[in-house]
Amino acid sequence: MNSYLNQLFKLEGKVAVVIGGGGYLCSEMARGFARAGCAVAVLDLRPEKATAVEAELRSAGFDRVMSLTIDVAKKQEHINALERVLSAFGQVDILVNGAGINSPTPFLELTLEEWYAILDSQITGTFLGCQVFGGYMVERGRGSIINISSASAGPPLSKAFTYSVAKAGIKNLTQNLGREWGTKGVRVNALRPGFFPTEWNRKNFITPEREAAILGHTPMGRYGEPGELLGATLWLASDASSFVTGAEIAVDGGFSCMTI
Repeated sequence: MNSYLNQLFKLEGKVAVVIGGGGYLCSEMARGFARAGCAVAVLDLRPEKATAVEAELRSAGFDRVMSLTIDVAKKQEHINALERVLSAFGQVDILVNGAGINSPTPFLELTLEEWYAILDSQITGTFLGCQVFGGYMVERGRGSIINISSASAGPPLSKAFTYSVAKAGIKNLTQNLGREWGTKGVRVNALRPGFFPTEWNRKNFITPEREAAILGHTPMGRYGEPGELLGATLWLASDASSFVTGAEIAVDGGFSCMTI
């Protein structure tokens, strides 16, 4: 049985690029890929976050790991990152587009500067990651891209106006590329996490009243833990999901199916 499962979900020897890999959820994905036998490139705007994940993985005995700084809104930085990963590891098999920021600014107080900053970090970064790394995968004839959608992709969540717009765009882009590359050997899917709050989220978004509303709308009655995304992540990255593309996979404790 173990041999069967290992073959079905085999990722050993593959190369995973995790953009936003210094963050709360994507750093756990980077750890998961390393434990599954992948070489891992951790990319983040914040070099100290990326290098910290690299150092942690190396201290755990994983030596096929690297960290890079990237501004996801700049195409040349994606091109440079792809070249450096190829130079280090020889190939790219898996891409996670997980960079992005959020803000609780009320709609009528949103500035264009903040609007563009959030859109650039979310949808522009995902677009460029798909264009650069995905273009390489299409030329190679194989690969798996995992974009990060959200429970706010639709219906939108309150207090996250620009973020919700961006996540809806990421979902649409994922579906578009799933269609475009269906015969190219490159699968493009999205994870739709529910509520996995960071300390920043708790401080800026989650009041006691909002927490009660969130958990009351979540059939499991609790928040998610980052490790609970790994099953879906590794499945989408592996050939076990070889007939899955253009999909949005909810990992949300039932939030998206809740009604009265």
